[in-house]
Amino acid sequence: MPDSIVTMDRGYIDFGLLYNLHRKRVFFVTRAKDNMVYELTGQHETPNVKGLVADFRVRPAGVDSVHTYPEELRVVCWHDEETGKDFEFMTNNFSLDASTIAAIYKARWQIELFFKWIKQNLKIKTFLGTSPNAVMTQIWVAMCYYLILTYTKLQARYRFGLINLARIFKEAIMDRTSFLDLLSLDPSRGYASLRAPTSQLPLF
Repeated sequence: MPDSIVTMDRGYIDFGLLYNLHRKRVFFVTRAKDNMVYELTGQHETPNVKGLVADFRVRPAGVDSVHTYPEELRVVCWHDEETGKDFEFMTNNFSLDASTIAAIYKARWQIELFFKWIKQNLKIKTFLGTSPNAVMTQIWVAMCYYLILTYTKLQARYRFGLINLARIFKEAIMDRTSFLDLLSLDPSRGYASLRAPTSQLPLF
């Protein structure tokens, strides 16, 4: 979508793909490869920002990249004080501040953790439909479920992890149980500790 921002790891750098995004007016932020060959074409405006080392305008000069990406790129050299490491971020966005470019790439880790949690805990192993719309619908439902759990944990100040909360809700989904009772439950005791004794015979 035009004016959106895509961020990716440097292992996925394909100048043909990047130029295709650029022509569609999609911005991207990634890390420059260590062996990237480029020609320095200018100095981008560099305000006095903590962590900013340099901000260049470059043009790819590699054997393949010079043809697949014939326009200028921006390289932001950034020092991360938390890790003590230096990074080179590459982007086609020349309007955002250098600190914003660095923050966008840093936020990618949180996005990866988000999808990693979904993959490990929401168990999307099979899809009810195979069309793009059916697959995306199930993923969106899983994401909404994750956000509801997170919001519930935050508002209720639930002291255990999201995994425990998800398991409790899964066990109680067919029972009429007080929501507050579920949130006060100790996961080590299990959901069965809330169930009142019953004389009803099992169906099977």
